[in-house]
Amino acid sequence: MPEIDFRYRPQGATLRRFHASDAFARFVMGPLGSGKTTACCVEIYRRACAQAPGPDGVRRSRWFVIRNTYPDLETTTIKSWRGIFDDRFGRFTMGHPPAHRLRFALEDGTEVACEVIFLALDREDHVRKLRGAEATGIWLNEAKEIAKPVLDMATARVGRYPPRLAGGPSWFGVIGDTNPPDEDHWYFRLAEEARPEGWAFFRQPGAAIRDGDGGWRSHPGAENLANLPDGYYHRQLAGKPDEWIKVFIGGEYGFVIDGKPVYPDYADGLHCRPTDPIPGRPIHVGADFGLTPAAVIGQVATDGQIRWLDELVTEDMGAVRFAELLSAKLRRDFAGFELGRAVGDPAGDSRAQTDERTVFDILRARGLPFEPAPGNDPVLRVEAVTAPLRRLVDGAPGLVIDPRCARLRKGMMGGYRYRRLAVAGEARFRDVPEKNGFSHVCEAAQYLNLGMGEGLALLRRARPAAPLPPRAEAGYSVHAH
Repeated sequence: MPEIDFRYRPQGATLRRFHASDAFARFVMGPLGSGKTTACCVEIYRRACAQAPGPDGVRRSRWFVIRNTYPDLETTTIKSWRGIFDDRFGRFTMGHPPAHRLRFALEDGTEVACEVIFLALDREDHVRKLRGAEATGIWLNEAKEIAKPVLDMATARVGRYPPRLAGGPSWFGVIGDTNPPDEDHWYFRLAEEARPEGWAFFRQPGAAIRDGDGGWRSHPGAENLANLPDGYYHRQLAGKPDEWIKVFIGGEYGFVIDGKPVYPDYADGLHCRPTDPIPGRPIHVGADFGLTPAAVIGQVATDGQIRWLDELVTEDMGAVRFAELLSAKLRRDFAGFELGRAVGDPAGDSRAQTDERTVFDILRARGLPFEPAPGNDPVLRVEAVTAPLRRLVDGAPGLVIDPRCARLRKGMMGGYRYRRLAVAGEARFRDVPEKNGFSHVCEAAQYLNLGMGEGLALLRRARPAAPLPPRAEAGYSVHAH
């Protein structure tokens, strides 16, 4: 077994502190080009070498590397990993999933045997693999793109390899790297507010700072400059929007549109305004299901204006708990209003294998008269929102959104998007919206609009009335309209 001469020196105090920490969960946030990804790759190698050897002199460990989509995993994460750890370190296979089995000798005569498995969250077989993982550690690459339930699952799957009978792991935990997310993200809440015990969050200095005229200039105190071309950050400032520079170069929290917005006609200054429910008018609900269910509550004004009043956004939640929260929200925030049409993703009419109840059965049992939306064609659903966005009603926008709909609002601003394809030449995008942290609530709004009438004109057919539930929940009445 050959020995390998591997040398690495982190370029910056932040990364040195990251490597020196033994915290159970460690994350590093910083601008583009700051060495975050390389640091996480090397951290896996470093921990594999530091694992105590078993009776046979082999230092065994297993890591899972998580990315949000397979294209990102293949073209970015794996490419970065292979740029550091080539075939000298062990055999790499592009299987299902891809894996690198590191096997090499150390100077003390022991051997390292570290299995590194690469998983993408848009592959169901990869997600199943993560749920059953027996891992030493897990790396969340570009954590801002990964949902909080995945982090929660990751923290529960580490420390399981090597098994206790073989000595157990010398260290186990979760590491992650990210560009700055916005302030509604789980990362911000954990890093800046909750600060969980045993967790550590490292923030690199920005590579750009604001000048006296409100513009930006490169910051000489940025990290990893020795590994970048001269003037790298100065050139990055040219022609970029202010918010893009703020996040990706300045290293500040913020919201940046990445990809092609599904609703380019949405103008936040025009369509977003405080909007109280109209007395005497029924409220309607649209919902998207799955393990991240979401609902949007709205009304149609007498002049035909569509009003999105409030939202309910959840993560890692089943239908029963979601029904309870939605019922409670309607009783609390919309007491006295009649509940008109309640529509949801038609997939919610599929029966579960456990008790044969559908999501709609569960919702109706809570007094919520949900039924499938009048269609599930993505083009139809997108048009159900696009049409009122483009319409004016007596000089006012045909659709308005209350600021309480925080996640929905950011989705409309570009979080709900068509993903860019990794092809040369003219920019091209996928023909269906990306599934991400904004898609569920935006699709709930689509179902809401379909139920409130936008779908009727598009489908060119009448809609049967919603059936009355056996009884109404206390606090609000239920009618079909």
